[in-house]
Amino acid sequence: MLKINDLCKTYGQQTLFDNISFNINPGEKIGLVGRNGHGKTTLFRLILGQEEPDSGVITLPGRYTVGHLEQHIKFTAGTVLEEGCLGLPAERISESWKVEKILAGLGFSPADMKRHPDEFSGGFQVRLNLAKALVAEPDLLLLDEPTNYLDIPSIGWLTRFLRQWKTELMLITHDRSFMDGVTTHTVGIHRRKIRKVAGTTEKLYLQLLKEEEIYEKTRVNNEKKRRETEAFINRFRAKARLGTMVQSRVKALARQAEMNRLEATENLDFRFKSAPFPARTMMEVRGMSFAYGEDLPRLIDGFNLIVGKNDRIAVIGKNGKGKSTLLRLLAGELTAQQGTIRQHPLLKASYFGQTNVDRLNPDRTVVEEIMSADPDCVPQQARNISGTLMFEGDMAMKKVSVLSGGERSRVSLGKILVSPAHLLLLDEPTNHLDMESSEALMEAIDAFAGAVVFVTHNETYLHSLANRLIVFDRGRIRIFEGSYRDFLEEIGWEDDRLSAELNEQRQAPETVSYNLRKSLKKEKAELNRRRSETLRPMETEIAGLEKSITELEEELSGNNDALVRASMDGDVLSITALSKRNSDIAPELEGLYDKLCALQETYETELRRFEEELEELSVMA
Repeated sequence: MLKINDLCKTYGQQTLFDNISFNINPGEKIGLVGRNGHGKTTLFRLILGQEEPDSGVITLPGRYTVGHLEQHIKFTAGTVLEEGCLGLPAERISESWKVEKILAGLGFSPADMKRHPDEFSGGFQVRLNLAKALVAEPDLLLLDEPTNYLDIPSIGWLTRFLRQWKTELMLITHDRSFMDGVTTHTVGIHRRKIRKVAGTTEKLYLQLLKEEEIYEKTRVNNEKKRRETEAFINRFRAKARLGTMVQSRVKALARQAEMNRLEATENLDFRFKSAPFPARTMMEVRGMSFAYGEDLPRLIDGFNLIVGKNDRIAVIGKNGKGKSTLLRLLAGELTAQQGTIRQHPLLKASYFGQTNVDRLNPDRTVVEEIMSADPDCVPQQARNISGTLMFEGDMAMKKVSVLSGGERSRVSLGKILVSPAHLLLLDEPTNHLDMESSEALMEAIDAFAGAVVFVTHNETYLHSLANRLIVFDRGRIRIFEGSYRDFLEEIGWEDDRLSAELNEQRQAPETVSYNLRKSLKKEKAELNRRRSETLRPMETEIAGLEKSITELEEELSGNNDALVRASMDGDVLSITALSKRNSDIAPELEGLYDKLCALQETYETELRRFEEELEELSVMA
């Protein structure tokens, strides 16, 4: 269990945390969300002791271990398997089978495990670090963007693995579906404060939205009340017989805490510029083959593709199979050994690749780098685009050399936003974006009035955008005409199919005795009965609280309208009665809302507990 109390952290003029407090309780899996630059990674570093808070305390129990995904690449063992075993605790150093199981889940073949770690790409080296963090089985595991270098099958395996994680977990990721599939609670960094809820990211965001709506209504009502009180004081100040009442209003006004207007939250506003295209077909690929050397196997062999003007084509498959290579071929950065790529003569294509960030000029400012993408781009246009990418004011004049990886990624996207295009070629555009930015980009891609070919492992993108697929699986590349859901239902991933067949063999009906199935059926019935008895009263109370809150909000709104009329009529008795009732409603409303939030959190916890028990019984069956 980890406890954080009154934590403060400031860098220069920027305050990240202002007296934040929360706990991570035994067995909780926490999803940490918040905008880039708002302190998610800093919080990890504070927990790990890599940085010190300005004030406040982080408390860990004795002998409580904290592990994390190390981004720094440094290996000392001679093989992948030996390096992975270095993550095992000293008392379990012989359990190499666990390391093999995790490495296999993360995409390493038996042959890979015998190779030296330095022979692998940076992405696979990060996977090896992830394996070392997982086999260590710490009391608290901190994972910062663990899916950035994983393909879809590996993400699926990691999701299942983390669902079974027995101790505490804290996760940062831009992939909402992955986070919601793993975590039990969500913690949000918002306006320099911390908010924790039991449940998914959607529940947290809805709760924050509701709280801010209530805050804003209360603030507006308080301002009206203040103006009305000031008007009363000014109107009756000279009347001696009302002097006591006036002085009472003056004192009440002095005691009333002023509620400041909430700061506007910054949101990315991606908009790709599309241009009218005169033909149905943008690009045609015939018989394309490619290998990185004459003696190396072909990544792409005899590939055919037609890109239409409204296509949303997702390129999916395991890492290292040729997805990025395919996009580089379509973008003209590589030349195929065989076959042809014919583009419409008027086609304008914009390419965002994994190497784009490395190609930025470190000596240019953000504005200068965006302008370099198009000779017709003027400084004001570049500044406007910088603003949409959250490089506002002086931030737009920062040198590229001092930007973080996420900021550089936004600059690369900015260069694509400068000029109109008919076709977008996007290779993992969500890497280094936060969750909100990733979703804003998805909306921009959806709104783009041209064609898009994109590589992604984010299943939210695949389900929301793709109408065709280029699939690297089962040792070949092919086109699938249909949605990602259609693909999963009709074909599916080879790894998932093999796993399903294995599970089917293990759980064949004849291997489960009649008595055991009968016993499990009784246990399920009893569990459902207990769930109903536990949750139904809470559901009733929640409905009652929500009704009371609605009634009080309606009464408060009606009172304020009546106060305005009474003030205009000089109806002192009505003003007094309505003001007193409003002053009673505010704390009552706040109390009801606090009770509702607490009850909902308890309800979600109990519901999740029952669902986990049901899932365990289903597995046993």
